[in-house]
Amino acid sequence: MNPLPRTCKFDLRRNGSEAQQAQFNISLGSSLTPTNNNSWLSPSGLYAFGFYQQPNGYAVGIFLAGIPQKTIVWTANRDDMPVSSNATMQFTSNGSLILRSTEGRETYLANTTTAVSYASMLDSGNFVLYSSDQETIWQSFEHPTDTLLPGQKLLTEVKLISSVSETDHSTGLFCLRMQSDGNLVQYPLENPFGGKNAYWYSDTYGKIDVTLNLDDDGHLYLVDVTGSIIKNITDGYPLEKTIHRLKIDPDGILRLYSHNFHGNSNWSISWSSTNDSCDPKGLCGSNSYCVVNYQKADCQCIPGFELVNRAN
Repeated sequence: MNPLPRTCKFDLRRNGSEAQQAQFNISLGSSLTPTNNNSWLSPSGLYAFGFYQQPNGYAVGIFLAGIPQKTIVWTANRDDMPVSSNATMQFTSNGSLILRSTEGRETYLANTTTAVSYASMLDSGNFVLYSSDQETIWQSFEHPTDTLLPGQKLLTEVKLISSVSETDHSTGLFCLRMQSDGNLVQYPLENPFGGKNAYWYSDTYGKIDVTLNLDDDGHLYLVDVTGSIIKNITDGYPLEKTIHRLKIDPDGILRLYSHNFHGNSNWSISWSSTNDSCDPKGLCGSNSYCVVNYQKADCQCIPGFELVNRAN
């Protein structure tokens, strides 16, 4: 699955309303397969919604198709088993988005209670289902997985949850939680949420309806119910032809990445929640401890123990 890059048409100066006006509508009855007509592109070709390959099959998600290094930013039903190359995703005549496997299994990829008339993959990276009155019925921006994109907000009591690995996008070990007390906190996912289990926090207690926001220039900040910025996490990186994304990585560290269209094909780290790769609690399992080797976390067994799974 290699959608043709069309970065020459992408204009980073376009705002959300302009992108929505230029949207490509996806009509009822449209369908995708992993190996033929495998994605729906945004108007500029920067983002795509559709099938992407995993080591043991295919998953459905949103990815950056307009850069050489295809990057997954959202996954539908991330803990479902991958499907084979004979699967089909259909935007049915009644507005349901259904994934059908060759074994006859049907999975709904977006839950709606209002009639849907069409869909669009926007240049913001948001996949949206609309009513006949052009009202938003469902959008991927309200159901994040491990990544926050510019223009997307992390609302109160919503979490970013890390993936198992860079190639396995099912639920991993760590989360970033926008708490109702106004604090943005990182936790190991399996432990009860609470101060003793946190390994990074914004220290913004006592505010109401706080949201985490990311702007096009990489400005990452917290806003309260009045619309006031209560904390700047980053001040932004105003570079031309650059895109950003915030991700909680499989190792539990929150990182802000940037990609410059005039540079090489790699992502650069603009900011991270810690420079110590052993900071995330729970990175190493029972009877083990973490050491840093060549700036990467390495889990070592205490004397008398050995790894349960040497491949992990």
